[in-house]
Amino acid sequence: MSARPDTPLLDRVNKPEDLKHLSDAELARLADELRAETISAVSETGGHLGAGLGVVELTVALHAVFDTPKDKLIWDVSHQCYPHKILTGRRDRIRTLRMKDGLSGFTKRSESVFDPFGAAHSSTSISAALGFSVARDLGGQCDGGLGDAIAVIGDGSISAGMAYEAMNNAGHLGKRLFVILNDNDMSIAPPVGAMSSYLSRLYAGEPFQELKAAAKGAVSLLPEPFREGAKRAKDMLKGMTVGGTLFEALGFSYLGPIDGHDMEQLLPVLRTVQERATGPMLLHVVTQKGKGYGPAEAARDKGHATAKFDVPTGKQQKAPSNAPSYTSVFGQTLTEMAAEDDKIVAVTAAMPDGTGLNLFAERYPSRCFDVAIAEQHGVTFCAGLAAGGMKPFCTMYSTFLQRGYDQVVHDVAIQRLPVRFAIDRAGLVGADGATHAGSFDIAYMANLPGMVVMAAADEAELKHMVATAVAHDEGPIAFRYPRGEGVGVELPERGEVLEIGKGRMIQEGKRVALLSFGTRLEEVRKAAEALAAKGITPTIADARFAKPLDRDMILSLAANHEALITIEEGAVGGFGSHVAQLLAEEGVFDGGLKYRSMVLPDIFIDQASPRDMYEVAAMNAEQIETKVLDTLSIAQIGNKSA
Repeated sequence: MSARPDTPLLDRVNKPEDLKHLSDAELARLADELRAETISAVSETGGHLGAGLGVVELTVALHAVFDTPKDKLIWDVSHQCYPHKILTGRRDRIRTLRMKDGLSGFTKRSESVFDPFGAAHSSTSISAALGFSVARDLGGQCDGGLGDAIAVIGDGSISAGMAYEAMNNAGHLGKRLFVILNDNDMSIAPPVGAMSSYLSRLYAGEPFQELKAAAKGAVSLLPEPFREGAKRAKDMLKGMTVGGTLFEALGFSYLGPIDGHDMEQLLPVLRTVQERATGPMLLHVVTQKGKGYGPAEAARDKGHATAKFDVPTGKQQKAPSNAPSYTSVFGQTLTEMAAEDDKIVAVTAAMPDGTGLNLFAERYPSRCFDVAIAEQHGVTFCAGLAAGGMKPFCTMYSTFLQRGYDQVVHDVAIQRLPVRFAIDRAGLVGADGATHAGSFDIAYMANLPGMVVMAAADEAELKHMVATAVAHDEGPIAFRYPRGEGVGVELPERGEVLEIGKGRMIQEGKRVALLSFGTRLEEVRKAAEALAAKGITPTIADARFAKPLDRDMILSLAANHEALITIEEGAVGGFGSHVAQLLAEEGVFDGGLKYRSMVLPDIFIDQASPRDMYEVAAMNAEQIETKVLDTLSIAQIGNKSA
């Protein structure tokens, strides 16, 4: 473990109120200590490092100037909130970040009154801040009181349509609120698109230096763009800023860009807007992701998400991999198939590395599209590509695809367009917790007419499903796979095209049939081994498809066993519900079949290791074994055979 940093000033801060007693010079020193403490903590826990390092000075300045928790500080996405958590009474627990029973890696309402709005997905902060502002003016009440609302949103997050919907509404309502555009020119992937280019132009020229000179220590030199009739001041603002007209057209007073790492700029500017703003205010702050820590600054992703690491070197302590990750198998397979089929294109929403498309993008840059944080647009863009004769792979995390669901229904499914949905991070994901868990895609995809829904049981099956999706032109098709490593099976040289709606038998047995959908198959096999020691040999089948179901296989399993148990890594309403519907309609239950469905419980499961999360969900091998014994009404007496 690296030595803990020396933090004499930070040691005196237990809550934001303590910052009010520090001089500006002390606040600048405090920021340095806060950065060191953040690096030290994340080196022990792993997590999102770069984003937090980029907003250290901004975090200190906001808490020093505004009156939190009465003033609502809302961090968009909130993976940059670790310094905020340290300053708001949670320093003693900061080394439990993202661990079981520890601090969340994101803001969380149930964790602290200083987290007024939970987040982990992007572009929600301005909408929430506007909600708080309107609630304040209508006499609403909440924990901590209601004062100003401050949304801190990154240049990547502001590329999403929801941010503009919120700004348009805020400009119309004219309520006092603050939007701080944290412009580090770097979301998870380098931000793309016209918006990013616009922001780059904003701070490319002289005015940045002019504002820097005006802001340094001299509040009186700042313009007053907020007073009715102060035309000269307004003209001065226009001269000092470049092209803030987009934000002004939406009804915001725009100020910036300013240096987000210079406390001599941040503090007077924030104090001025806090004292004088009457309507919606956008402050454009330029920062550097990973600021102040060499290894993060040098990394391609600026230390976006790291494992535990050595502080002096930045070397991450990643466990050696025994098998390729599902994500890499997908990316490699799609790239191989694209070599043979020039109609294959790939679309992702700001996650080319996270979805394994970086290899595809290198090989076929003209056929890989990063649409920025815009899942709705991404899905309909894929629909247009499919209608135009291409074979688009809409590659998104399960939890992010939720944001484009209306488009999946309206633009893809109703028109029966052959969009291929590659759904990464299916099931429970570990340290990111409930916000990133892929719990609902089986249910929300399988209830759509004409949608084919597959789940890979292992990495070889994933290769087959990619090949199946390439070959499927009759309508939309989806396949899901989890985060992390495969199970270590041998990979075929080529994926084979599966027969749509046909599962596979894994093991013949008696009395009970275990019908698995997805990667719980490995746990089902372990449970079967334990049951064999008790004299029970279950039949095991891999469904492969939740839609269309393999009717013949399912009805055969039901006819030849006294019990049938389905297992899936998804919420109720998914695969097991479709199986139950089939069995009910076919009158199978009339004959006395014992049917059980193992699904994720009706709760949001907090972060822990994936195994611990599946323990909470009661879906590991031990619980599958128990479910079989209970269903067959076999009492368990210690470890004795039944």
